[in-house]
Amino acid sequence: VDRAFPRSARGVLKIARTLVALVALVCFMASGAHGAYTALAGMETVITVLFLLLYLLRLDARMRCLLWPLADIFNSVIAALFLLVVSLFAIIIKTNKGTLAGGVLGLILLVLCIADVVLLCKKIRLDKTRGRSAPAK
Repeated sequence: VDRAFPRSARGVLKIARTLVALVALVCFMASGAHGAYTALAGMETVITVLFLLLYLLRLDARMRCLLWPLADIFNSVIAALFLLVVSLFAIIIKTNKGTLAGGVLGLILLVLCIADVVLLCKKIRLDKTRGRSAPAK
């Protein structure tokens, strides 16, 4: 278990994304909102928890078959696009206060996704520069 990850910037961001997505899911479920709103918030919660566990348990270092930060970037970009559309619909339609709250939380989650992409791009760039300057064995 990587005890330093939850205290790192990326760890705090993943935990914040998980909590905001979970609260948005609860808001959409409690308000009886359209199934697409609930499904998106639920999928975002589950996928973010899986990436959090992947990094927390250091499974990304063990399973080298995939470049995990790049997969995480892809997930965050796709989630941001879906969140933009669904959150704007939820805010515009606002059938009740729960749907409106879920839409606002979705926009906050969108900002967190973009911040996650920026941090991951910096990590990939730093890893590449370290890899090139490392001495050959």
